Amino acid sequence: MTATPPLSLGHMRLDAVLDGLARGDTAALARAISLVENQRDGFERVLAALHRKIGKGSTHRIGITGPPGAGKSTLTEQLVRAYRERGLKVAVIAVDPTSPFTGGALLGDRIRMESVSLDPGVFIRSMATRGAQGGLATTTEEVADVLEAFGFDRILIETVGVGQTELDVAATAETTVLVLVPESGDGIQTLKAGVMEIAELFVINKSDRPGAEKLRQEIEVMLGIRKGNAFAHITPHHGAAKGGGGRRGEAAATANSWEHLVLTTVASKGEGISQLVAALDRHHDYLASSGKLEERRKRRLAARTRAVVNRAIRQWVWDETEAEDLVAQRLDDVAAGTRSPYDVAAEVLDKVRNGK
Repeated sequence: MTATPPLSLGHMRLDAVLDGLARGDTAALARAISLVENQRDGFERVLAALHRKIGKGSTHRIGITGPPGAGKSTLTEQLVRAYRERGLKVAVIAVDPTSPFTGGALLGDRIRMESVSLDPGVFIRSMATRGAQGGLATTTEEVADVLEAFGFDRILIETVGVGQTELDVAATAETTVLVLVPESGDGIQTLKAGVMEIAELFVINKSDRPGAEKLRQEIEVMLGIRKGNAFAHITPHHGAAKGGGGRRGEAAATANSWEHLVLTTVASKGEGISQLVAALDRHHDYLASSGKLEERRKRRLAARTRAVVNRAIRQWVWDETEAEDLVAQRLDDVAAGTRSPYDVAAEVLDKVRNGK
């Protein structure tokens, strides 16, 4: 009879983390997130163990993006308050730029959201992008999985800024909110089409400032052009047109479509937050009733599986083959121009194919 090998200290620690998560221990949650964020030994075991709990409840993942200074953190804090008043558990993933000195999150939203951070029903985690393309840390979605498995009802993902590389927030969140301010009006045309298309809800924050209504109309016109019904949202100057006027700000969710909303808020005063919460609920209900929620989840899982494979292959190439040494050997040739990076990459791949 073969003896069972003793568990290593690492296995025992992982078991302790998993046991703590099952008990609802917040300290275990923080340790699990650190494992996942830093991709420490055993992090994939933790994620695999938690996977069966994903997608079984009513967790709603909400992405909040927008240019710096739009008031995303204040808006997020108000959403947290609104959800807590309903008795929901809320987690916030604040994806910040990376400190060039420590490698950690630079801005630290836990400080900016101090008023809600002491609530035991709220968990706030700042994560560093660490140079990740897309404005999101590469492990943000996996961290969201840990939070969902822990039992949070709402997961708010606040991202670094707004730009073409911000598009992967849409792959991580089920509903994406693009936050703008009246000062964005002059530059609305410079927003890339991809950024406009990732959002289901548009929020003009600080709407008590001049230019808010003008920006709202510009966004609605842009959305109308994209959908082939430009100016449909704009109320005619001489009253409603025959057969009905504009439907500005109303959702028209059908079985196959969702009409994007443009809402106004003054987050610092709590104005417009209840309307935003209601719109977020309507969008989640629409996704669930139309089958798109399950469809998005399956697409996300397929993309995740490919990403995990790519990550493992990349790590294996550099850690278990002679690729790193070969690059070092050819570096002088590349610098001298006698070889190109593409030549060296082809040589690396050829050796990997041949098992070297």
